[in-house]
Amino acid sequence: MRPSSEPNSPVYHQPNYLGHETSVRSWLLTHDHKRIAIMFLGGVLTAFFAGGVFALVLRIKLLVPGKFFISALAYNRLFTLHGVTMVFLFLVPAVPSVFGNFFLPIMIGAQDVAFPRLNLLSFYLYVTGAAIALFGMIWNGADTGWTFYTPYSTTTPTDIVPVLLGVFLVGFSSIVTGVNFIVTVHTLRAPGMTWMRLPLFVWGSYATAVVQVVATPVLGMTVLLVAVEHAFDFGIFDPARGGDPVLFEHLFWFYSHPAVYIMILPAMGVISEVVACFSRKNPFGYEAIAFSSLGIGFVGFLTWGHHLFVSGQSTFDAGVFGVLSMLVAVFSAIKVFNWVGIMYKGSVSFKTPLAYVFGFLFLFVFGGMTGVALATVLLDVPWHDTYFVVAHFHFIMVGASLMGFLAALHYWFPKMFGRMYPERFGIAAFFLVFLGFLVTFIPQFLLGNAGMPRRYYEYPAHFQPLHVVSTVGSWLLGLGFLLILAYLVWSLRWGEIAGPNPWGSEGFEWRTPSPVGPENYDETPVFTHRPHAYDLVEAAEYRRRELGDERD
Repeated sequence: MRPSSEPNSPVYHQPNYLGHETSVRSWLLTHDHKRIAIMFLGGVLTAFFAGGVFALVLRIKLLVPGKFFISALAYNRLFTLHGVTMVFLFLVPAVPSVFGNFFLPIMIGAQDVAFPRLNLLSFYLYVTGAAIALFGMIWNGADTGWTFYTPYSTTTPTDIVPVLLGVFLVGFSSIVTGVNFIVTVHTLRAPGMTWMRLPLFVWGSYATAVVQVVATPVLGMTVLLVAVEHAFDFGIFDPARGGDPVLFEHLFWFYSHPAVYIMILPAMGVISEVVACFSRKNPFGYEAIAFSSLGIGFVGFLTWGHHLFVSGQSTFDAGVFGVLSMLVAVFSAIKVFNWVGIMYKGSVSFKTPLAYVFGFLFLFVFGGMTGVALATVLLDVPWHDTYFVVAHFHFIMVGASLMGFLAALHYWFPKMFGRMYPERFGIAAFFLVFLGFLVTFIPQFLLGNAGMPRRYYEYPAHFQPLHVVSTVGSWLLGLGFLLILAYLVWSLRWGEIAGPNPWGSEGFEWRTPSPVGPENYDETPVFTHRPHAYDLVEAAEYRRRELGDERD
């Protein structure tokens, strides 16, 4: 039974982080991790909206094989805008900076992160970097693509330096967030919160933080070298001046492949929490899920070379990188089998967050199998630089990560804002997004397999039908996202009062009020068992006492 949802409910009117101080200054200078997370949410959603608009314009152009709607130069510039915005400004920070910031301290019984001022600094670094990058791309017309491949990025007539500086600052924000999470988990766990009692979302966030701290400095160093070469005509990567463009590929992908796991590992942590909640069942294979997060993060540092199969590297190197890339699939499969194990014989309740879990599982498994195929040299060579790679990337990095983000947003929306959203609209929006995603990107697998190169402005006419289907799919996607925006904004004002635990979850964060109080906990909690321990007597007693749940 849901707690009281009447407007005069004492839970609703008690002090919370949203309303205890309401001045603009109190928000802009806050040290509260929850408010910083909300500001990050506004930032990443703005970036997502902008990146989505850029993508829709690109898809409109691709309705026609020849010149249409925009020029070739504008197409290249929009492609760069879309890629940089979606990868660096949305996908990388989305789950860690928003939901990691908000819930990691609460889940371990802490009142805040270890370094609250650094946490605020990470937000302003993100905002400053995003503003500089977008200004550099729009005002200066950067057209290098989001990967900044040399030697073009070091010789392009457009001024690429502001974009690189913006990406550098966003990367620095990522490092600060990662350091904060690592120190918080090591030093601020409440009594009884041992490593083997950490929520699985915390395990995913911790593994992500390690990757952020170790890998991101390589990106920073690389983009600064590109900026220096472009500004001062140095010969670092340009072969015409004695440089080596393959060196840039090694440096860029040494960061960018682990960055794949910065995007996906936190989403995996979300999936673990949501599956356990809506199956009302203990996490199956807790240790396997936890340690597989660390395994994915570690192996991710050893697989960057599969992006360079056609760069001239040796046959031995290609084989080693291929095998290591396939090893990631082993750790991923451990998670998938354990998630299914949690649902097996569980009391599954099909709500909107769980719908996004099912969407995640389909896109992740389907996209992961194509990733194993691309790790095979004989298959990667003909598919290299075709739409097959585009479709694979979007299935895993965009589709799966986005499904995890939307699952987190719908699962924790009541805790963050104290309101429920209309469930029927939530399910309808899920089907629109999921169907739109399939219609958009499955044709791109077929295009790539038929030899359609990616990033091309013009293309042979016989590819047009599949491009038309893909573009129609992007419109369905956009419609689904607009529906989500509409009902969540509506719910902020008129949604049903949520109460402390509308899902009946045994996650530790749900033992706080909704919205959460300014200090998280009135007194330091003591933990005696793992989260989502639905079979324990004390968990059943808690549900009966606090939630009025008579089902146990």
